[in-house]
Amino acid sequence: MTPPPLTELPIRTLTTDDLRRCADLSEDRGWPREDHKWGLLLAAGDAYGIDAPDGEGLAAACVVTRYGPSRVEPDLAAIGMVLVADRYARRGLGRRLMTHVCDEVLAGIPLTLHATPYGRPLYEELGFDTTGRAEMLVGTFRPTGGDPLPVGEAVRPATSDDIPGIIRLDTEVFGTDRTHLIIRLPAFADRILVIEDGRGELVGYAAIWPNMDTHVIGPLIARDTAGARALVTALAAATDRPLRTDVDVRHEELLGWLKERGLASVAFNAVMTRNIPGLPGDWTRRWAPLTVAAG
Repeated sequence: MTPPPLTELPIRTLTTDDLRRCADLSEDRGWPREDHKWGLLLAAGDAYGIDAPDGEGLAAACVVTRYGPSRVEPDLAAIGMVLVADRYARRGLGRRLMTHVCDEVLAGIPLTLHATPYGRPLYEELGFDTTGRAEMLVGTFRPTGGDPLPVGEAVRPATSDDIPGIIRLDTEVFGTDRTHLIIRLPAFADRILVIEDGRGELVGYAAIWPNMDTHVIGPLIARDTAGARALVTALAAATDRPLRTDVDVRHEELLGWLKERGLASVAFNAVMTRNIPGLPGDWTRRWAPLTVAAG
């Protein structure tokens, strides 16, 4: 019997039981395995994949993270980790999977993704527009003296009592509800810090989490550049690993500061959206995402 064409292979919903297959697919394409990140994305989001016809794992996969009070009609959905196994590359599987997710699963819903230069042409054909840009930086952080906060503000470790305040701040800055991600941060991240003002109100927070041989800083939310610097400095002091973060290119002052302290630019990703002119929320206080895979 002649096997069906690759573009007619069924698409199925992936679960946390597929974590190893997803990590294997990442490794197949030359990406880090990122088991820890895959675990979060599979638990907090919805993943879709195509099983390889040769029986060796997945031929393609992607993850969708929905935001807002309704999973059925979310305010925004982020698409990430779009991967096709090397042996099936350039044969229409990526387009097949993305068309299914965008036009069937998420039809009419505002969408966002971070695109590499390689993937951007396909996303443009699917109706995505470039509405922003993020710069990925990696390196060993070199602290050089203090980075003072405004009078009355202080950085401290987050506690369980801070979670409601973090959710309120995050919803205000991100522009929609991300409770299902925030409540997973204490188990996912190695450390979470907050900035508290003189009235005891949270005005910033950030997390650092392990990813292979680096520590990733994200989310990073702060009222101003001084707050972002203070959070990064405090988080960096807790690790000997190189740091990675993805910063909105409009934050030129923070980017320059990070480079002066040892981080180097390694890539740029286009922030793309569909069915929405740009990301909601307040970009001036949103410095870095939890992960580009989740928007």
